[in-house]
Order: sequence, then C-alpha cells, then structure tokens
Amino acid sequence: MKATDLHKNILDNLTTATILINSQLELVYMNPSAEMLLEASSRRLQQLPFTEWFLVDDDQNALDGAIRDGHPFTKREAKLSTLAGREITIDYSVNALPQKYGRLVLIELTPRDRLIRISREEELLSNHETVISLVRGLAHEIKNPLGGLRGAAQLLERELPDPALHDYTRVIIEEADRLRNLVDRLLGPHKMPRLEEVNIHAILEHVCSLVHAETHAETDGAIRLARDYDPSLPEFMGDREQLIQAVLNIVRNGMQAMQEAQVEQPRITLRTRIVRNLTLGSEMHRLVCSVEIIDNGPGIPEEILSKVFYPMVSGRAEGTGLGLSIAQSVLAQHHGLIECRSVPGETVFQLLIPLEKEL
Repeated sequence: MKATDLHKNILDNLTTATILINSQLELVYMNPSAEMLLEASSRRLQQLPFTEWFLVDDDQNALDGAIRDGHPFTKREAKLSTLAGREITIDYSVNALPQKYGRLVLIELTPRDRLIRISREEELLSNHETVISLVRGLAHEIKNPLGGLRGAAQLLERELPDPALHDYTRVIIEEADRLRNLVDRLLGPHKMPRLEEVNIHAILEHVCSLVHAETHAETDGAIRLARDYDPSLPEFMGDREQLIQAVLNIVRNGMQAMQEAQVEQPRITLRTRIVRNLTLGSEMHRLVCSVEIIDNGPGIPEEILSKVFYPMVSGRAEGTGLGLSIAQSVLAQHHGLIECRSVPGETVFQLLIPLEKEL
C-alpha cells in the first residue's frame, strides 16, 4: 500500500472531523466524520465557496487571516451553521501544512454539543438532588414542632371555658395542617413508583380530559390543546399516576402563565417523539421517549430559568414553585429528566424517559 493511500485510509477512519483546503479556499479533502458533522457531502461542498458552507460566528475574519498568513488558530465552543440550517457548537483548529505539501490548510473540528449537554444534565440532576435533600432535612425539622403546636392547640381547646374562644384554636390547628400539607408537597413523591405498562399517549389524553374539565366553562380566551403524536412510541414500565401528575403540573403551569399574561389565542402543544442513542446524565440510552409541552405564553424570565425546578422558585406572583420540582422528582424516579428552554412567545418543557431501562 502506498503511503498516500495509507494516510488517506487513516484520515477516512478518524472520528475527528477533518477538512483540507488550499490557499484559494477550495475544498481539497473532507473525511466522512466531517461530512456527518456538516450534514453535506464533500462533492456538494466542493461546488460551493468555502465561506458559504463554513459559517462560523464572528470569527470569520480571524479564520481568514489564519488561513492566509499560515498562523495556527484555535477556537473553543464556536457556533457553526450547517447548510441544513442547524446550529452546532464546535471546537476547531486551523493549521497550515509544511510548504513541501503546497499551500494547504488543515482544519480539525470537534463537536461539543453532546459534551455540553452531558455537563448541563449532570449539573441539573446534581443540583436537584442536593436541593431536595436539603428541603427534606428542613421539612423534617418543621414537621416535628408543627405536630406539637397542633396537639397543644387541641388540648387548649378542651380546657377553654368559653366556646367562642374555640375559633382561635381552630385557626391554629388549621394553619398547622396547612403548613404540614405544604411541607409534604415540598417533599414531593416519597413513595416508590408502582410500575405497570403505560402508554404515554393515554397519559397525555387523560391530562387533556382533566384540563378540558377544569376549563369547560370558558369560552372567550379558552386555551387550545394541540396534539402532535408519534404513533410508533412503544409502551414502557412506569407509574401512571405519577406521570399524569408530572405532565399535569407542567400543563397547568403554562395555562396559569398565559392566563395571567392575557395571551391572545393561547395554545399548548403536546408533542411526542422517539429519540435514539441519547445520553441522560452520564448514561447512554438506546431509546428514549420525548414529550414536549409547548406553550405560546410570555416565557420564563432568564434570571430564574436555570432555577425553575428548585422548590419555591416561581415566575408567577401567585405561584408556589412546587409543581415543576415535583415533576422533576417524578422523572428522576423514572431515570429520566425534564429540560426547559424558553423565549418570549414559546416555552418548551421536554420530558425524557428511557424506554429500555428497568426501574
């Protein structure tokens, strides 16, 4: 085998995306990994100007200078737009080859989206577990004196000679019960999931029926529920009641946000898809059920978006900040998680549940 053939075979089998261009910014070579990353064949890209398909954010001048002058250039976490219109995050380096090979420039690209996603999900899961652990410890310390306070109020009620004074002890007892219920909600689902085969679309349809029942009296400004289901999604082992509660919490959250903002033509879309080979936290799953709950409300303020799953964090004046925290706990018990992205006019909560995982 010739040395050139050997070198080409090596480049063809690299997992690192590799591009070779000449001094006229013409594509000379691109390995299969680069074709997959850029979502285009080398034959197609050879027919297009380099600056038309290598679209990197705000670094084009520096990149052109590095190619022209031959100075090495490296950029971390740059945004690159593919011809298909998808934006990806990459690390890339530019290096001029020795003059004996001609004026050729080697560009190496490393995708970062998967690593960024893994890091973000690990941080989300870790933070959620830490907060829940702290809240549970605090809740335990609160419930003990509440029990004593309630018991003392009951004893006092029996000893009071004037029945009219019982109104005051009833206030103490009722407020103690209210605080105890609040603490129980802070703790989230504390029972192990009761596993059975569940159909995600049956769960979503049940949530829709509950929402319709709650809003049946509304006419003007009623929230429209749209479905976009993938019928190929298989059944999986899960706790039906817990999953209904998780979805319902998110849907109600969106409804209340849109009602408070008086959104015109409010709409919530329930979309299901199957996702393959997805990493959740640090574990790769072959098949994952994706449920997206999309509303056209005002969006979540940027300052609380990263904390939206923490207990007692809410973007609404009347919100308790418990619904999303409980939903995240339910998904954690199913070895999944909830992600959120939001801009004014569109908020998306994505529930990701492994299909092949034994709980």
